[in-house]
Amino acid sequence: MMKLSPESVNLTGKSTHFSAECWFDDTCILDMDYFVKTLSGIKAKGVRPELIGSIITHYASKWLPDLSNDEGSEVFMGPKDFEDSPESVTAIWMKKRFFVETLVGILPPEKDSIPCNFLLRLLRVANMVRVEPSYRVDLEKRISWQLDQASLKELLIPSFVHTCGTLLDVELVLRLVKRFMNLDESVRSGSALIKVAKLVDNYLAEAAVDANLTLSEIFGLADALPAHARSTDDGLYRAIDTYLKTHPGVSKQERKTLCRLIDSRKLSPEASLHAAQNERLPVRAVIQVLLSEQTKVSKHQIDWSGSFIGGTRSPNQLGLIEPPARCMSKREMNVQQMEIKRLKEDVLRLQSQCMTMQSQIEKLLEKKRGSGLFGWKKIIVPSLVNKVDKIGEIDRETDVGYVARQTPGDMKTRLVRGRTPNKWRKSLS
Repeated sequence: MMKLSPESVNLTGKSTHFSAECWFDDTCILDMDYFVKTLSGIKAKGVRPELIGSIITHYASKWLPDLSNDEGSEVFMGPKDFEDSPESVTAIWMKKRFFVETLVGILPPEKDSIPCNFLLRLLRVANMVRVEPSYRVDLEKRISWQLDQASLKELLIPSFVHTCGTLLDVELVLRLVKRFMNLDESVRSGSALIKVAKLVDNYLAEAAVDANLTLSEIFGLADALPAHARSTDDGLYRAIDTYLKTHPGVSKQERKTLCRLIDSRKLSPEASLHAAQNERLPVRAVIQVLLSEQTKVSKHQIDWSGSFIGGTRSPNQLGLIEPPARCMSKREMNVQQMEIKRLKEDVLRLQSQCMTMQSQIEKLLEKKRGSGLFGWKKIIVPSLVNKVDKIGEIDRETDVGYVARQTPGDMKTRLVRGRTPNKWRKSLS
């Protein structure tokens, strides 16, 4: 029997080494009503919520192995267990459902009284046995308060709904993240937000293997957190790369849209090196990564050169940048310089290819313009020249014809008038 009574509890709650393990024998009682009444008496004595939470978690793990943290515990009962049990499958299922709903009803309302991983295991069983929606919503609210304490293993809750296409319950995690973001600023700021962002990126990397995962679900989880929540985008890059690897049928436009989620400035040198050699990424994304690395190298060169110039102080000397944890060895510096040199060569090669493509496009455009405009010029200009020549010939022929139609008398008078010397004029006058 269970050695548990309200009188046996330390009311002051000052014993730090006191655990719920000493309140139970190896055999745990199955009478849920007696446990609830005993727990109510303990609460009335003013026991700390953390101690009450430890009692609930220990009792639940003893009675229902699905809630235990042991590696050997199974979530589902095997066929042999159902055959050996005198009760029917439906009776066992309904008993689990009643037990889970009762546990949710007696949980202390304080934030850190129950571990977040235990709440996630309880939610998994609750979804499996189809508890009432009100109990499920209450569990999701409690988990969202402590989402920064969750582990990836417990967050990988399978989907028990047949209409859901994915193996994991991605919609559930999206609801938890949105509830977390709707909390007060004091709860979801600082290190808690960074931990949740890292947890979401790791979850996306695991869920990306699923062939039925859609782009809208990836965008929903990635955009649920603000940009400043991620100190580095390595986890998000790993998730997107995994998705592109397991979904080769993704179109070029969808790849571009996915890569827009990644901030190339937040990638580590290792992730940038992998992205520069990644054939699954679009060319534009690779160029952005290379340019970001080149910008980082230029900034470091400016910092290093500024430290040697008199009268100027680099950001490292001003204390704006934290010093590295350790000095790099000569070998590591040579490797890093070789990687930077290779990245620069890749950038120059891509730039030359872009310039070559641009010149080819300009030549094609000029060729099209020449065939459209200059072709008409070749046709129109010679015809105009021929017409002008014909008009000149007609004018000359007209002048000759005019001369031919004049009489000999007219021609003689005209010649005489034009060649009369001055002495004849004087004599006539």
